[in-house]
Amino acid sequence: MNIQNRNKLKTLLNKWPQDSIVTSVWLRNQGISRQLVQSYIKAGWITSLGPGAYQRANSKVKWQEALAGLQKQTNLPVHIGGPTAITIRGASHYLRSNKEIIFLFSSPGVSLPKWFYRYPWKQPIEHIRTSFLPPKLALSTHDYQNTKIITSSLERAIMECLYISPKRFDIMECYQILEGLRLLRPNILQKILINCHSIKVKRLFLYMAEKAQLPVFSKLKFSSIPLGKGDRSIVKNGVYNSKYKISVPEELTNYE
Repeated sequence: MNIQNRNKLKTLLNKWPQDSIVTSVWLRNQGISRQLVQSYIKAGWITSLGPGAYQRANSKVKWQEALAGLQKQTNLPVHIGGPTAITIRGASHYLRSNKEIIFLFSSPGVSLPKWFYRYPWKQPIEHIRTSFLPPKLALSTHDYQNTKIITSSLERAIMECLYISPKRFDIMECYQILEGLRLLRPNILQKILINCHSIKVKRLFLYMAEKAQLPVFSKLKFSSIPLGKGDRSIVKNGVYNSKYKISVPEELTNYE
């Protein structure tokens, strides 16, 4: 390796975010050609994880740093949502285990790179593709363990929890989380409820919010929230609620 390429390598390693994965797009922006990338790989300075993704040799990369890199470097429209967003925003009542599923959300046509799935993360990753909410509504950049990453707001996150329940997430835990969300913002929640395409989610949220006596419930404008027609069954053999026309678990109706 000549002096010029060594200097490029030194500059590259100084700019490389600590313990993070970078993409070929980011490398090109640093003036690193494909040929140089291959040279650095052969020399053992960097490691290829798959097409277009690299890490520094012997680095310890976390899933949130890798996702943040994809969001920033390739504009991948995938965000942290549901139970994971609730947890990292500090609103979960439960101490999550190291094996807790990481929930990522995106629109139906979006895919994560294969290397992201194959990487040996300490926690399992589940990617939920759905259009039940507009893709950019109520998202914001959150500082999680010194990594800035696009994450659902609490208002959107609880809706995502309801969307994946009861199959992927326990509905009673949804309710117990919702009970603690005393500071939900009515203006944001109103926009979400108006633009939400899942009748089940909207009815279930309103049922739970009323039952939990959330402060935000009394501030909502129900006349502008479309709730559809007909009944919805959340679980089989549930207890029917005539106000919201949904069948919910008996355990939830008896919970105090």
